[in-house]
Amino acid sequence: MRLLVCLLLSTLTLTASAKNVVFFLVDDLGRMDVSPYNPDTFYETPNIQRLAASGMMFTNGYAANPVCSPTRYSIQTGKYPTRVMATNFFSGEREGKFKPAPLQDVMPLEEVTVAEAFKEGGYSTFFAGKWHLGPTEEFWPEHQGYDVNKGGFSRGGPYGPGKYFVPYGNPRLEDGPKGEHLPMRLARETADFIQAHKTQPFFAFLAFYSVHTPLVAPPELVKKYEEKARRLGLDKQPEFAPEEQVLPDVKEPRQVRILQRHAVYAAMVESMDTAVGKVLDAIDAAGLTQETVVCFMSDNGGLSTSEGSPTSNLPFRTGKGWVYEGGIREPFIIRAPGVTQPGSTCDVPVISTDFYPTLLALCDQPLKPAQHLDGVSLVPLLQGGTSLDREALYWHYPHYSNQGGIPGGAIRMGDWKLFERFEDGRVQLYNLKDDVGEKNDLSYAEPNRVKDLRAKLHAWYRQVDARFLDPKSPDGPMPWRPDGD
Repeated sequence: MRLLVCLLLSTLTLTASAKNVVFFLVDDLGRMDVSPYNPDTFYETPNIQRLAASGMMFTNGYAANPVCSPTRYSIQTGKYPTRVMATNFFSGEREGKFKPAPLQDVMPLEEVTVAEAFKEGGYSTFFAGKWHLGPTEEFWPEHQGYDVNKGGFSRGGPYGPGKYFVPYGNPRLEDGPKGEHLPMRLARETADFIQAHKTQPFFAFLAFYSVHTPLVAPPELVKKYEEKARRLGLDKQPEFAPEEQVLPDVKEPRQVRILQRHAVYAAMVESMDTAVGKVLDAIDAAGLTQETVVCFMSDNGGLSTSEGSPTSNLPFRTGKGWVYEGGIREPFIIRAPGVTQPGSTCDVPVISTDFYPTLLALCDQPLKPAQHLDGVSLVPLLQGGTSLDREALYWHYPHYSNQGGIPGGAIRMGDWKLFERFEDGRVQLYNLKDDVGEKNDLSYAEPNRVKDLRAKLHAWYRQVDARFLDPKSPDGPMPWRPDGD
């Protein structure tokens, strides 16, 4: 009898200490758009600041790809998107000098998503916002492990009649009252889910459509930032780089924004931050602050070279659609109560594939190493460690981006990053510790390092069955291939 009582108490204790998960994923948000990473940002993000102060900021946090769908795939599966040819936004087929690599524009149903892994552990699962991981209904969140889906379907942006306001034109989100703003609606749905499931473990994923184009925001907030820009004298400063500093090695000239002052974009960022705050408040109100792991990141870098170029990622080079740092280095925050030291930082390079095993480990759920093949648990870092058992990070983008980005791959090993162009095989080498802006190409000064990094990158290409550019015609120019090394 005494043994039975002890076992029951043990079970009750385990249930009471079970962790919940809330994951914030923002669309197209630059690392320099939020105050924890850029105290001088033009935008106001007090709630993201509040989250960072209660968790750990990763200063070398990366997206697996410089555009949205592949990074979203990497978070849901723990795998590099190259493994299933999901290497561009679904379904981007822009051509340049050559045809892009073949693209699979669905996340296969065979994947055991992170939501499915938590469902196996008895969790209730919830998704709100942007999905963009399959063109038809059978690939949407409710068929990929999520019990509830509020707003996730095929589109990559809020392209309905009202854009970010009612009417949404979204088959998975009924319209609210006139004037309702999409970020707050998604936050309210998430907060309601948390309140309704506060007595049982849950996994809630809020994937904002913000701050993706179209550039639309509440008029009163836009006015606030127009006045702020004037007050700070930003309206009299140049917004874009001089012509002689335009991006090299691209066919089409691209203006690069160098100043944050876009009032509509600033209002979009603040609206998103306010929505984050609403969900954080809901966690607190439910009494779950110490039982809930909270994650925050963006799917790719800020939009700085196209589609209005609303933000600047300086000192990082370029932005969304580019494999340079501005396109892939992200805000990356994890709050794990009882594990992370509040307000701590970590310099170790980490990537979006790592969330899957990390969250399972934090919540005492069994790992799935056959699924999250490319993810590494970050728990040792969250506990204060200073290294991971991983040699390098990799990127593979065999496409021409809408933002002017060129097809290429990259490897980061320690402080060194090698970028390889897929049109002609040329490489660039940067020491990110000394040159975070990737201005000083050291490939000619470091031939042995180039050889070593390139060999590792090519071995990874083979491991994940990477695909490359195709010629436009049999008798035309042929693209480079990493063969024979």
